[in-house]
Amino acid sequence: MPDAAASLSVSVWRGGPEAGAFRSFDVPALKNQTVLDVVAWIQRNAEPTLSYRFACRVGMCGSCAMMVNGQPRWTCRTHVRKVAEDGRLEIAPLRNLPVIKDLAVDMDPFFDKWVKAEGVFHSSTDRAADIAPVRPSTPARVAADAGIECINCAVCYAACDSVAANPDYLGPAALNRAWTLLNDAKDSGRVAILDAVSRPGGCTSCHSQGSCERFCPNELSPLTSIAGLKREAAWRFLRKES
Repeated sequence: MPDAAASLSVSVWRGGPEAGAFRSFDVPALKNQTVLDVVAWIQRNAEPTLSYRFACRVGMCGSCAMMVNGQPRWTCRTHVRKVAEDGRLEIAPLRNLPVIKDLAVDMDPFFDKWVKAEGVFHSSTDRAADIAPVRPSTPARVAADAGIECINCAVCYAACDSVAANPDYLGPAALNRAWTLLNDAKDSGRVAILDAVSRPGGCTSCHSQGSCERFCPNELSPLTSIAGLKREAAWRFLRKES
């Protein structure tokens, strides 16, 4: 049922990769309404060609991430009453990624940087080998566990001013993934990972502003992971490890 606010004034980005603009909509204000509910209402009732992404709607997949009043958020878990300013919302595509159409962005550059950061598992055995034991209490495993709940939503990437200033910067998510693998006892890619994150655009391009940590919906700390990579890369240089 509509609440006392009656309606919301919502500005939504419409357009493709070449040009676009905000368009305003009046949307009924409902109790316990999420930003994703608002976007869905606009698509179903006012603008059927509006493009956006969503899947689970319960904060598990991360596909509904958008800029809400200038900040990256999962729209399915962002309640309107917590972010609306005088009954107004501005909804835009994620920052730092190419726009495909309206609120949908091209995620390829985000995942390409995972590959550049060697954020892929490097196996040292074949499938016939016994599974290597992993002791959960070791410092390396604790460090890896702290970062493994990333679901690739790109909220940290959109929040990062270092990415905005330097398109070659690998970004917090890719470097967080590299850190988890560096601390995985079953991963054999230490040399490849440190090579990748030590290049221009790697971990030293992080300015430690902390937006990644502030906005991560899963409350991870890519900043801590990046600091770990900086430390390991520095020790490797000092020890002249190859």
